[in-house]
Amino acid sequence: MSDTERDEPADADPVDGDAAEEPTADELDEAAIAERIAEQEPEAIAGEIAALRAQNAELEAEVEDLESRLKRKQAEFQNYKKRQEKRREQERSRATEGLVEQLLEVRDNLRRALEQDESADIREGVEATFRQLDEILQSENVEPIEPEPGTDIDPKRHEVLLKVDSDQPAGTVDAVQRPGYEMAEKVLRPAQVTAAEGGSE
Repeated sequence: MSDTERDEPADADPVDGDAAEEPTADELDEAAIAERIAEQEPEAIAGEIAALRAQNAELEAEVEDLESRLKRKQAEFQNYKKRQEKRREQERSRATEGLVEQLLEVRDNLRRALEQDESADIREGVEATFRQLDEILQSENVEPIEPEPGTDIDPKRHEVLLKVDSDQPAGTVDAVQRPGYEMAEKVLRPAQVTAAEGGSE
């Protein structure tokens, strides 16, 4: 190796361990704001602050307006619910009124029958009134529950008063003591029945 080659320094990248770290984005923003403030006149800065305050006041006013509108909408909705409930009550009341009006005619017919002379045969009039009442109940989808003897006991439609010895199969209807009624397949009153305790199987 020649002396010239020994004297030449080796290629190497210098490393500066004391190099400063690059500023962060927040530090750059703060520096930019500080520089901007330093370059502006106090009057201009005061104007910007006043503008920001005015903008903030507008936003607060808008928030208050939205809250007020929300409260009004909530109040309107509550009033709407009350009106709807009142309307439903009125509809139910009118439906009941219609039924009562029909029953009043039945009552009038029964009263006229009772006002007849004691010696008069009122059976025909009572039977006619009974048919009239049945027609009204049928128009309201009311049907009697009168199971035939030997019908299986249905706890939802039959109320067993007592069990009796019977020729009917055990656990079935022996006789109806009081008819029940159902309206649109909903039981209004179960039929009261006696149930067969023994008998044919």
